[in-house]
Amino acid sequence: MNKVGVSGSLLLVGAGRMGGALLKGWLASKSGSVTVVEPKPSAELRALAKKKTITLVASPSEAGAKKISVCLVALKPQILKHEAFQLAPFAQGSALMISVAAGTHTKLLFEAWGKKARIIRAMPNTPGAIGHGISGLFAAPGVTKADRKNAEALLSALGQTIWVAKEDLIDSVTALSGSGPAYLFLMAEAMTEAGIAEGLPRDQAEKLARATVAGAGALLARDPSPASALREAVTSPHGTTEAALKVLMAKNGLTPLMKRAIRAARKRAKELR
Repeated sequence: MNKVGVSGSLLLVGAGRMGGALLKGWLASKSGSVTVVEPKPSAELRALAKKKTITLVASPSEAGAKKISVCLVALKPQILKHEAFQLAPFAQGSALMISVAAGTHTKLLFEAWGKKARIIRAMPNTPGAIGHGISGLFAAPGVTKADRKNAEALLSALGQTIWVAKEDLIDSVTALSGSGPAYLFLMAEAMTEAGIAEGLPRDQAEKLARATVAGAGALLARDPSPASALREAVTSPHGTTEAALKVLMAKNGLTPLMKRAIRAARKRAKELR
């Protein structure tokens, strides 16, 4: 049993941005035996393999299906559609299959891996690389209680986990939290540019914006109060914050804009099927 609670060996297929974030989370939690399939490994991956921290292979056929207990697939959906069949030996060898590919429905995965495959779809996000992520999970028919516990243990190395009851809701998770970090990074960018417009040097504006976004996020994580209550606590009547919020909370302000943005992301997730 490894440190994240999953028995046997883990196989990570794809070590790009999301796969790399997962791998960092596993290694930080000392997850045990990890094999990584990556035909174009980064210098960092090659270094980890040289130190024998991981086993690095170029293709799934080199991994050895019989020894794998969990296969986590972190390929882009466009690639997975064409490469999924190569992973059938792991599913047929009784490995739990976890896919983090956005918009890739289990219907396609069952066709590639067999009707008896045990499949969980997951959508983590990149803050998992530092243990502050959150993952939405959906269990397809045939998944056992033990499989659910294994998936939770594996993804909890990255942060929090939640289960959704319907597969379509994974698209909503993708749009909200999977893509969500980019929204906050954009907010920091926008705040930086606004600070510069008000006379601050770029380095100071960027430092202030980054620290403000990071600090507010940390406070939100620690304080159980609703976000609205935390916002109100910062807002003095007739003060500077209230003046800014009148702009951000207007009918055409931040809330309707964010709804449109997340709806667009969810629509795109459906189009990837």
